[in-house]
Amino acid sequence: MVESSTQTPSQVRPEETPVRVLRRDGSVSGFDADKISVALTKAFLAVEGDGAAASSRLHDLVSALTQEVQAALSRYSGPGTILHIEQIQDQVELALMRGGNHQVARDYVLYREQRSEARRAAAGTTTAPGAAQEPDLTVTHTDGTTHPLDWARVRTITEQACSGLDNIDPAVVLTEARRNLYDGMSTTELDEALTLAARALVERDPDYSRVSARLLLDQLRREALSHLAGEPRETDQEQIRDLYPSYFADYVHRGVELEMLAPELAGFDLDLLGEALHPERDLDFDYLGLQTLYDRYFLHTRGTRLELPQAFFMRVAMGLALNEDRREERAVEFYELLSSFDFMCSTPTLFNAGTTRPQLSSCFLTTVDDDLDSIFRAYRNNALLAKYSGGLGNDWTPVRGMGAHIKGTNGTSQGLVPFLKIANDTAVAVNQGGKRKGAACAYLETWHIDIEEFLDLRKNTGDDRRRTHDMNTAAWVPDEFMRRVEADADWWLFSPDEVPDLHDLYGPEFTERYRHYERAAERGELTVSRRVRAVELWRRILTMLFETGHPWITFKDPCNLRSPQQHAGVVHSSNLCTEITLNTSGDEVAVCNLGSVNLARHVTPEGLDTDRLRRTVRTAVRMLDNVIDINFYTIPEALRSNLRHRPVGLGLMGFADALVRQGIPQASVDAVEFADRSMEEISFHAIAASSDLARERGRYESFDGSLWSQGVLPIDSLRLLADARGDAEFDHSATLDWDGLRERVRREGMRNSNVMAIAPTATIANVCGVTQSIEPLYRNLYVKSNMSGDFTVVNPYLVRDLRRAGLWDAAMVADLKYFDGVLGPIDRIPAELKERYATAFEIEPRWLVAAAARRQKWIDQAQSLNLYLAEPSGRKLDELYRSAWRSGLKTTYYLRSSSATSVEKSTLRGTDGRLNAVPATVAGTAPPEGPAICSVDDEGCEACQ
Repeated sequence: MVESSTQTPSQVRPEETPVRVLRRDGSVSGFDADKISVALTKAFLAVEGDGAAASSRLHDLVSALTQEVQAALSRYSGPGTILHIEQIQDQVELALMRGGNHQVARDYVLYREQRSEARRAAAGTTTAPGAAQEPDLTVTHTDGTTHPLDWARVRTITEQACSGLDNIDPAVVLTEARRNLYDGMSTTELDEALTLAARALVERDPDYSRVSARLLLDQLRREALSHLAGEPRETDQEQIRDLYPSYFADYVHRGVELEMLAPELAGFDLDLLGEALHPERDLDFDYLGLQTLYDRYFLHTRGTRLELPQAFFMRVAMGLALNEDRREERAVEFYELLSSFDFMCSTPTLFNAGTTRPQLSSCFLTTVDDDLDSIFRAYRNNALLAKYSGGLGNDWTPVRGMGAHIKGTNGTSQGLVPFLKIANDTAVAVNQGGKRKGAACAYLETWHIDIEEFLDLRKNTGDDRRRTHDMNTAAWVPDEFMRRVEADADWWLFSPDEVPDLHDLYGPEFTERYRHYERAAERGELTVSRRVRAVELWRRILTMLFETGHPWITFKDPCNLRSPQQHAGVVHSSNLCTEITLNTSGDEVAVCNLGSVNLARHVTPEGLDTDRLRRTVRTAVRMLDNVIDINFYTIPEALRSNLRHRPVGLGLMGFADALVRQGIPQASVDAVEFADRSMEEISFHAIAASSDLARERGRYESFDGSLWSQGVLPIDSLRLLADARGDAEFDHSATLDWDGLRERVRREGMRNSNVMAIAPTATIANVCGVTQSIEPLYRNLYVKSNMSGDFTVVNPYLVRDLRRAGLWDAAMVADLKYFDGVLGPIDRIPAELKERYATAFEIEPRWLVAAAARRQKWIDQAQSLNLYLAEPSGRKLDELYRSAWRSGLKTTYYLRSSSATSVEKSTLRGTDGRLNAVPATVAGTAPPEGPAICSVDDEGCEACQ
């Protein structure tokens, strides 16, 4: 196979400046689309032989692939764009894989790698790394002046970025960067060329992602320091250590001056806080984490960032310490937790802490009453809550169904769907200032007369006026419905205006009253009702879940029977991500304030570091409690509810990392036991911390009458659910001194009505560089897409183990691409590694349910639990979700199914971030991630974290 010098245009109109191609010798030339066809033809002939040359099939195939490459390039090129030849070859490779031409693509990958190695070897025999290759070029600065390229500085910055990382070669980064330089390029393009060079090497070793992050840091330092100095200013990784304290004080004053930071921050001892910063922690980010912060979290003025990472963490810490008596001391304590990645606040807190609009809360739950005033107030509340990054869960069950009588007009109702359509459009319109997509979830109980139309809301067919393509939906399922599913009995549907008390009942009381209305319907005493087979409705729910990803299945009775706040109201729904279970009513909007412990930072190969975990949890609960008093509330119903009940939701992330670090396979009894023991530790110390805060600051207002006041802790409330179900059997094992804690809670009280909830952590896990929440490993090699672009993700633990075994090479990378990051089909990988690094779709979902059930017994709220099925069927879905219900789970989240998604294979090289992001298409609607490319923005379904 001959190396191609493929060049292609973006789709160019005659009046535009054409796309140009940067060749490997540094020259810039025009394009020639025919060379794409030549390269593709040679690739096929190398595999299929010369006999294929005369085939009309080959001609048509090459033509179609050429057009696909051109279309892909057009997405990120425009008039005057300069594309590197490698970018074009990446798209050739991607087109081959997308088309299912896997053997041709695999040979093409290996051939490119061989040619690349040959070029590197040739360069190494004639020049010293980075020295003799110094380019004689000029760079255009922001003021329009041109200056000679300072290659010595480029080399210094690159070498610093590579320092301390094993198996990383700065000369390789410089060689790669040199190919992307041309005379007269801007300083921004120079920064991008360096970052792109390191990103192109991530497949070789995951630490090149950290090199990319450090090169991005250089750009960030230049932005922030130049803005504060009022003139161009550069500093390197070593110099910033001394400059950080003075920069920090200048940053705070400038932020206050620009009315971005709260004036109170200037009253802190900024010298003391500046000295407490850890500049070296800037180097702990990988590229995905830092680029995410750069794009969406760091404060900026007209696109110029003001914040460096440690200033960002200290700003959040100061914002949470405003009301503390020893606020500098607390700010440093909070900063240590955040900057070490031991704990991370949720996204709204990171966005807004310390600013002039500190809306720090994560999730809001509302109940929509059955009148127009309430319905349109709900739209207004949704908009105001979403404006500052809140995720929304709306309980729509009270709204009367289609055909119900309207007394005021003497007409009949059109039902829920028209109102839900408006709620959907409101979520789209209010996109949180462009930082993240607005998102809401509508909940409906399964006895509502409109439940079947509700199930159709996310379909892509039918009347679009009765579809909500952008709003999530969830079924709020009573135990009585599940019992009838198991018994293959009938199920009656009602309009809530005729059965108003069902909405507020649960457990045996719901069952008794439901049967009363059932008998009334059979006698013809209800105007709007309908009988269906329970199992048929259940099958339809599961079918829609598989086909559209909705509705999520959540269970009403466990959420209420185990709620500490049964005396103060009813849980009518969960939130956007199904982990919050708080009471709502027409007068109260439930609010939850989230943060997550990074479990990966609290384990060693020997097991859980319980002392470190205890310290982290105690400080984290204090931070979350502070959110409640500092928070900027956009509606009075949220203020009233939050101050009365003071709920917080401490969760976790990095669970899969924690297992890997201990050598525990996800599909194992040991993993289930670790889920149990780790959550027990978090639960114990979180409850103890809230009780200690009650002694220091006072109990929450509605404490009296709660389960807490009766000495009933979450582990005890599991028995309430077991008693209500009669024959249910749950695991009640425990290892800590729960008797002592029960007495302590009865005596001292609790500061917070609810303390724990496990959120998805999609974005903050990226920031910390760990796996999301309680998720299994997704893939060992894939491309992740979010609002910041596309990012190559390679499992660093796997690379480490393969390198130790002498198995990490270009052929292994090619095999991982070919098999979508799954190890099973790769013969030369040892069975032990295949078991340890089994990916989500290789694991039987029963293991995920078993681990979740063990966690749930310790949690006073719920957990965002995604379930994975490689080859779903009706039987498997039925068994899986019945098992989740029987296990006592309160909620489930997304169903992810590989067979409902088209396999998208990518070269990965050069598809990171904005510079080279080519959107991938995910077919099928069930999972928001595809098997090779996770291409739906993680914020679309997860606005809480």
